[in-house]
Amino acid sequence: MPPQLLYQGAEAIISLDEKENLIIKNRIKKSYRIKELDDKIRKQRTKAEKKLLEKASKIINAPNPLPLKEFNIIKMPYVEGKKLSENLDNFPLEKQKEIMKIIGEETAKLHDNDIIHGDLTTSNLILVDDNMSASQNELNDNKRSSSDNKLNNEFSTLTNSHRVGGLVSTNFQIFFIDFGLGFISKKIEDRAVDVHLLKQALEARHFSHWEVLFDEFLKGYSNSKEAKKVLERLKEVEKRGRYRH
Repeated sequence: MPPQLLYQGAEAIISLDEKENLIIKNRIKKSYRIKELDDKIRKQRTKAEKKLLEKASKIINAPNPLPLKEFNIIKMPYVEGKKLSENLDNFPLEKQKEIMKIIGEETAKLHDNDIIHGDLTTSNLILVDDNMSASQNELNDNKRSSSDNKLNNEFSTLTNSHRVGGLVSTNFQIFFIDFGLGFISKKIEDRAVDVHLLKQALEARHFSHWEVLFDEFLKGYSNSKEAKKVLERLKEVEKRGRYRH
């Protein structure tokens, strides 16, 4: 069975290999570029994204990619869950608040490790229920080859619990996906823009309670050692209106 097309953008084609339960991200050719240059750019960007995913997956819930076999293709475990852009508003408000606080905590961890997501919106956040993640882990165990067992075990361990303030929540986990626009940076400005993107997503798609939800995000994000500086810079970013569309 050929992979199922999930999304085709300007930079990449995203497909699902149902047999292996893997997401395949294929960074596509650009016909307007010289082939040698195009190959080099795609190779560099694919390698950079893979390294970023590997680093992020050791810190928060994020898919840990398989070793590269093709210079322009990343394969990673499929995160089966509910995309928050489509489902957040359907949850009771108290659960929405809990979700946003967790997202704030996890974003703080990324930023404290100099990881900028680059596209921090609810479209790139997946809620995975415990029973769903357990079923997925069992499916992965059955489908993955022995050569991939180490990666699968890492993914299984990650999905089995979510650490919230040192405690374990047994209800759900939040996964961060799509680090295609991500990068490493120590700049307060870059962190502030990440936070600003999340705030914009809440305003645009979850406007009924966006202020309450963003406040919960900030409560979680306050764990960051640079939270005060980031929030001060956020005010400047918003005043400039530079990142508004």
